[in-house]
Amino acid sequence: MEAERKIEETINEYLDSIVAELHLSRNTKSAYQNDLKKYQEFLMQKKHKSLISQIERQDITEYLEVLKRKDLESSTIAHNLTSIKNYHKFLLQNEYLKDDIANSIERPKLTKKLPNVLTVEEVMSLLDIPLDTPFDYRNKCMLELLYGTGLRISELISLTINDIDTINCTVRCVGKGDKERIVPINDYAIDSIKEYLKKRPLLLKKKNTKELFLNSRGDKISREGFFKVLKKLLLEKGLNSNISPHTLRHSFATHLLEYGADLRVIQEMLGHSDISTTRIYTHITNHKIRDDYEKYHPRNEKE
Repeated sequence: MEAERKIEETINEYLDSIVAELHLSRNTKSAYQNDLKKYQEFLMQKKHKSLISQIERQDITEYLEVLKRKDLESSTIAHNLTSIKNYHKFLLQNEYLKDDIANSIERPKLTKKLPNVLTVEEVMSLLDIPLDTPFDYRNKCMLELLYGTGLRISELISLTINDIDTINCTVRCVGKGDKERIVPINDYAIDSIKEYLKKRPLLLKKKNTKELFLNSRGDKISREGFFKVLKKLLLEKGLNSNISPHTLRHSFATHLLEYGADLRVIQEMLGHSDISTTRIYTHITNHKIRDDYEKYHPRNEKE
């Protein structure tokens, strides 16, 4: 048993092993890496521990308390604990340690929080972008695609020009677990794509890249880059500045459901492996029904 191995060394080994065995996407690996890096920093900086043999169960429970004090959502804390539990299971399976100190730690109870959703009117306002520069065409096209297809922002910025089929009005994307899916595109988004493709050569900067959406240097636009664009547009439109690209995905699903789309169809378009994930949008719709009933029903007036 290699009891004196370093925490940092074994975390890197663990990450390499799960990427090889589970064929994780870069985004999934990055999420695990981020969780374990923060865990490692806590152990080294707060507990002054650098060896796996020094880690105690109490260290993990104290770290979870630190996360709770940051007012993180229960789902985020649960994700962190899952990363830690899987890492310690790896240490046991490889006989680096003789006990799995994380095994008995219970996951926090998840609190269901309904995601933010824009109204149809708010979406229309956001999509109403004056088209003056190539960046305006790009921004409108990205927003039209986000709202018109329900893509995740990571899926959107990874699109290439070959992923768009303007004849059959579909987009091919690769989601979580490297699962590929084909999503239909509405006429507004198709028109926006065609107009943007006319302007895209102006953003290339003489580079030969297949990425669909480019930044000012002719490279693929980043999540952070588009987030800044969205924040700027929200301020200009006087909309809630806490809206994220994912809000458009939630709005896409909720509006489809409100207009009568089948839940299974929405599940397929969103790329959810489990329909229970998609069912949250029924809660949003039911919540809206209750609010509208209380607001508009003539027999619901309260003295």
